[in-house]
Amino acid sequence: MRKLALPAAALAAITLALGACTSASQDAGSGDTAGGSASPSAQGFDTSSIAEDADIAAMVPEAVATDGALTIGSNLEYAPNEFVAADGRTPVGFDIDIINAVARTMGLEPQIENAGFDSIIPAIGSKYEVGISSFTINPERLEQVNMVSYFTAGSALAVQQGNPDGIPADDVAGEALCGVTVGVQTGTIQQEQLETVSQECEAAGNEAIDLLPYDSQADVTTNLAGGKLQAMYADSPIVAYAVEQTNGQVEQLGGIDDAAPYGVVVAKADTELAEAVQAALQKLMDDGTFAEILDAWGQGEGGLDTAEVNPNVG
Repeated sequence: MRKLALPAAALAAITLALGACTSASQDAGSGDTAGGSASPSAQGFDTSSIAEDADIAAMVPEAVATDGALTIGSNLEYAPNEFVAADGRTPVGFDIDIINAVARTMGLEPQIENAGFDSIIPAIGSKYEVGISSFTINPERLEQVNMVSYFTAGSALAVQQGNPDGIPADDVAGEALCGVTVGVQTGTIQQEQLETVSQECEAAGNEAIDLLPYDSQADVTTNLAGGKLQAMYADSPIVAYAVEQTNGQVEQLGGIDDAAPYGVVVAKADTELAEAVQAALQKLMDDGTFAEILDAWGQGEGGLDTAEVNPNVG
């Protein structure tokens, strides 16, 4: 099928717009998202003034509280949820603001470490005390770790503006993708879902999906805009952000599928820390700070009112 390659200048502009993501291979360090400290597309909520809650701080296990820091694993390649600011080192995004606020409520200094997405959960409890990286809560992950819910997102498909390959919009995560070249970020539920759909395509006598996983979501978006991909499949906030950052050179096709909650990840054996994270999130939800953080990123509709440890999901 026909692919529209963008001029080099246009492709370079898209890469620059997504540059906060592509800088994530650098040492991210730690820090809050202070208003005005990042690029215009990366301004969030300043969490530096959030005060410790003594009762919640008392819930934090001594092994975590001793050094006064909360070590957090995150894949800083998934704007606007978590990525790197224009300075090439500061972690930003609504997930980053949320976990910074959680840490401060628990009386801890957040220390965010950039990591490959699929490497974070195996390192929880050893290298990282918690993880936040748009982790959708599902039964498979709940077998490995505790997860504290805070946000709901679904999956969405994006194509080049005008849908030049004519992908049907009525079945965007099904037979409509048989034989289509689709980009996903490695280790996501979207990759898992499309691998299953691809098998179903072949079983029905159709072409398999040409599924291309990338370590960086920014690379997925750039390659879609540049014509290497015919579609990309990602979390709904990521698709909406990609549409904005590429100035409409990509567009969402169809609606949102399979809405499910995100969860902050804590080691399976560390129920005390999971309960402290839940208490901190709930306080932020109750006092309005949580909504302010999401509104700063234009993501208010996805916020939950109740944080739960290991909620029942299908």
